[in-house]
Amino acid sequence: MAPTYLGREPGIERSDGRRGSALFHSTENRVDVVSQLKAELRRGGQARRDALPAELRKAAAEAIAARRFPLAMTAGTIVSGFMPLKSEINPLPLMRKLAEAGAKLALPVVAGRGKPLIMRAWNWGEPLVAGVWGIREPPPEAPVVDPDIVLVPLLAFDRAGHRIGYGAGYYDLTIAQLRAKKPITAVGIAFAAQEIETVPITAFDAPLDLVLTENETIDLRKP
Repeated sequence: MAPTYLGREPGIERSDGRRGSALFHSTENRVDVVSQLKAELRRGGQARRDALPAELRKAAAEAIAARRFPLAMTAGTIVSGFMPLKSEINPLPLMRKLAEAGAKLALPVVAGRGKPLIMRAWNWGEPLVAGVWGIREPPPEAPVVDPDIVLVPLLAFDRAGHRIGYGAGYYDLTIAQLRAKKPITAVGIAFAAQEIETVPITAFDAPLDLVLTENETIDLRKP
């Protein structure tokens, strides 16, 4: 039987073998606590998102697209989006708007567990293929690109720029890799109902620069 996953990023299971120094145990214990907290917040975020009526989800995606995008678009700006799954907010209206403004689009491809996503170029309307877990993605011959703006799916977020993903860390790895190459802007896209007071974090979590909801644009960049 095929495994059943919560969403687009199935969680990475870890070994419980415990060896090493007291510092290692202390760090490992903290990671365990944060992982447990995140798992609870993940379930709550999924439930809140699933509870939103379909018409509200559709209206929210359209409201985000209709509002002024907070970043400048040029003919060379590359924006990576994603194909929505289940009750995720739909970024396609926004992606279409940005493409019409001159942006070049890209979509993520899963390279494997523990690896950053591969971003492949995609033009609006081009055919897609089924990738890992059935996620639609550009074909293997599509060029690999380094986006300037990354639209990021999430289950929960806070006003400090931290997010709860699906547990595998693909976007954290990807954002960190891109930031090591050049300045990029990581933009969470979410329903307002997905906001929580505090997201527990580890050193591996990559913060967001902006969050777009149907109600507002939340700018998390430091002056």
